[in-house]
Amino acid sequence: MGKIAKALGTAAAAMTIPLVMQGTAYADIPFGQPIQGNATYYDNSGYGACGTWINAGTEMLAAVSASYWTSPNPNNDPLCFGVFVEVTANGRTIRVPVKDKCPSCAPGHIDLSLPAFRALDDPARGNIPVTWKFVR
Repeated sequence: MGKIAKALGTAAAAMTIPLVMQGTAYADIPFGQPIQGNATYYDNSGYGACGTWINAGTEMLAAVSASYWTSPNPNNDPLCFGVFVEVTANGRTIRVPVKDKCPSCAPGHIDLSLPAFRALDDPARGNIPVTWKFVR
């Protein structure tokens, strides 16, 4: 019985480590804290950082700065599990899911899909000042 109990204890510990690591990273997302920054847009399609197929030309979604991603494998990052951004500009507010990473974005910069950007302003502007925050 001692060997079985030891094996079960080791297995339980191994399964707990990813949960603890994910919980810690999830807690690091600054939920509800307004961020003053800017928004741009993109409209390409392909696999996003969360490992799912996205089409930024037709879907409402957001890509956030690489500085907010905490997992070595972005498909498993806490940002890919029920995290949204609420973005406000020109008296309009949208809420869109985080589905991608923006490697060239500074922490205050958010890259919206074309439809999301269009809901806030004319895409011809290309880059607009926004206030945004992470929400669940």
